[in-house]
Parts: sequence; structure tokens; C-alpha cells
Amino acid sequence: MLWAVAGVVALGFLVAVEVVARRYAGTAGPITLQVREVFLPPKPGPLYGGLGLMMVVLTWRERFIALGAAIGIDLVFVLGRWAAGAEVPEGQAFGNGALWVMLGCAVIAVTRRTGSERMLLLKGVGLGLLLVTGRKTGDAWLLITSKTRPTVLDPYVAMADHALGNPSWAVGRAVEATGSIGSGLLHFVYGELAVAAVVVALYQLRNVSTERRFPRHHLVRTFLVIGLLGPAFYMIFPVVGPVFAYGPGASGTGGVEWAVANLWPHTPPPITLPHPVPYDDITPRNCMPSLHTAWATAIFIHSRKGPAFLRYAGTFWLVATLTATLGFGYHYGVDLVAGVVFALTVEAAVRTFDRGWDRAGIQLVAHGAAVFAALLLSYRWLPMKMAAHPWVFGPLVLLAMLSVIYRYLRTIRGWEPLAAPAARLEPRPELV
Repeated sequence: MLWAVAGVVALGFLVAVEVVARRYAGTAGPITLQVREVFLPPKPGPLYGGLGLMMVVLTWRERFIALGAAIGIDLVFVLGRWAAGAEVPEGQAFGNGALWVMLGCAVIAVTRRTGSERMLLLKGVGLGLLLVTGRKTGDAWLLITSKTRPTVLDPYVAMADHALGNPSWAVGRAVEATGSIGSGLLHFVYGELAVAAVVVALYQLRNVSTERRFPRHHLVRTFLVIGLLGPAFYMIFPVVGPVFAYGPGASGTGGVEWAVANLWPHTPPPITLPHPVPYDDITPRNCMPSLHTAWATAIFIHSRKGPAFLRYAGTFWLVATLTATLGFGYHYGVDLVAGVVFALTVEAAVRTFDRGWDRAGIQLVAHGAAVFAALLLSYRWLPMKMAAHPWVFGPLVLLAMLSVIYRYLRTIRGWEPLAAPAARLEPRPELV
């Protein structure tokens, strides 16, 4: 029943995004884009990532058959387009096969499986398609933000960022000094965040095919909830980022320069009274909070129980993602603080939902939500005071984030106590 309700809610949300995208952005929504990719050249990354997640419910023999079928179908599509002389965008030659295999597995589940085996396979297909459709939904939502929010609040966030010492400007200069090598590595990490998530998720779901059930809690759930709730705040707090608002990131349409000033990354913005500023209808307002930071934080949390390699990789991905978001001018420092608090609050809510809403879980979620709301309200209504008194507000912002981190760790340790040592066996009296 729970999975049925979740499916209905997800479908309703996708239909709503489809309608909004067509009405306000004048473009196709996630449902139309997904249907097109059954035949048209797709973006292969999400599709094969979704196929990988779906295959956790299959046996090894079934996995080889599914992967082989996906590659074979892709080869047929590639040869057919080549024979027809069709133009294919770079990097979009493969991916149809993965989608066809996932849809085929859904048909097999309905027609050839029964009971728990049918439900398990449908859950696997749903998990894979959610990853793919989530990417499409995110792209559509970003376009909606640019069409429906003609002004942005970057001056407010830039003033609030003075409390943290304008870290985007400092890290931007450092990344610039590393040259193409450092920049290329960070671009790869920033662009392949979903790959890291799939790797961690596959490790967590590695035993699904043998145990015939999903674990109680795993990364994909937190990842999807972050992606579902986070973009709503883009509509409330539209921000484009320092490289766009204070740098050369976008020239706008018609040759119009939309930046407030060309200052990033060498000259921090002066302390002036902030006000909303107009911006183009192309650049997404996707900064507050930083969902890249939130997702990287979730990956870090879920990699803690893996082997050493996975733990090191999770730490590296978090540090590199934070460096990239600041170093490329995509986010302000206060965006990252809000992203960390948002991720921990969502993770706490998902875990509490699994366990039942006990007092500790409710207090943790309420604490995280209160801090997150306080941060956003401060950025909007107290930016001048934050800029004028950085030695007061900077530590307060960081302490607020640290309070959520500390409470999260304390609550989780209470939920998952350390294993008690084995009892010592006393010798029997007659053997002494």
C-alpha cells in the first residue's frame, strides 16, 4: 500500500511539473522527455545508472542478459541512425537500450512474476526509472525558475557572505591558480556527482538479489527526497551565483550584460544596501540551498559504513564538491552552510520515518528545520548586519550548522549503539 501511494504521489508530481513546464516555460516536461527517449537520442548517463540500480534485484545471470540486451539494442539504434544519416548530438548515441530493458523488466514483472517476486522486480524498475525521471524533472524545474523569477536576490546573499569572508572569491582565485589540471579534476567531480551516488547505492544494495528485499534505509531514498524538496526553495529564494551575478558567467540575451558588476573572483563585492536585481530568463535560480552540497553530504554520510576505499572516496567527493561549488563561482559560502543543514535534516527525517516518529527523531528534525529557516531568514532580512559585523555573525552561522551536525551524530549514535562485548565464560566449578 505504501509503495502504491508513493507511486501515485510521484506520478501526480510529474504531471504537475509537466503542466507547469508547458504553461510557464513553454517547453516539454519530464514525462514527454522520457517518452521521447524511447526512440530519440538520450542522455546515456542517467539511463545506464538507472539500469545499474534496477539490476540489484536480478541474479548475476539475469544481470548479464539485461546488460547484453541493453548494449545490443543500443547498437541497433546507432546503426539505424547511421544508415539513415540522422544527426546525433555528441555524447547521446547510447542509452535507448537501457530504457528498453527497464521497461521490458516492468512488463515481465506484471506478466511473468507473482507475489513478492513481482513486487521486488517492480521496486527495482521503479528505483531505476526514478533516477532517470528525477534528472528530467530537475532540468525542467530549473528552466521554470528562470522563466518565473525575473529578479534574483544575489545582492542579499553576497552581503550575508561577508560574514564568512567571501569564500567563493578566495577559493575561486585558488582554483584559478591551479590551472587546467585542478580545474579539470573539479569539473569532473562536480559533473559526475550522480555516478558517485550510484556507486555508494550499489554497495548498499549489493545483497538485494540474495536476500530478496531492500535494506531498511539507503542513499537513493535520501537523494530523491533532497531532489524533490530542494528546488521548491529556488522559487522562494532565487539566486544565480557569484560567477553570474558578479562575474563573466552569463552575458544574457541580445548582448545585454545582466551581472551587477564584474568582480568575481578578484574583488569582493562592496558593502552596499542590497535589493532584488533583474536577470535573464535562461540562467537557473538554483543556489539557495546548494543541492550539490546537500547530495555530496548525503553521499559522505552513507559511505561511512562501507569499506575503507568507499569511505575515502566519499570524503574526497565531499571536499572536492565543496571546492568546486565555490571555486567555479556557482555558489556563495552561505549556500553551502544551508545545503549541509538541509541534507542532515532530510536524512534525519527519512531515518525517523523508518524507525517511527520517536521523541529524539522529532526533536532532531525540528532542530534542523528551525536552523535552516533561521539561516534563510537571516540571509534575506539581516544581510547588512551580517556584513557589518562578520566576527559576530560568521561564528554564529557556523555554530548553527555545527549544532545540527552535533545533534545528528548524537541522535544517530543513540539509535545505533555500539555492539556490546561478548560475555566472558566462567569455568564450571567442577572443572576448577
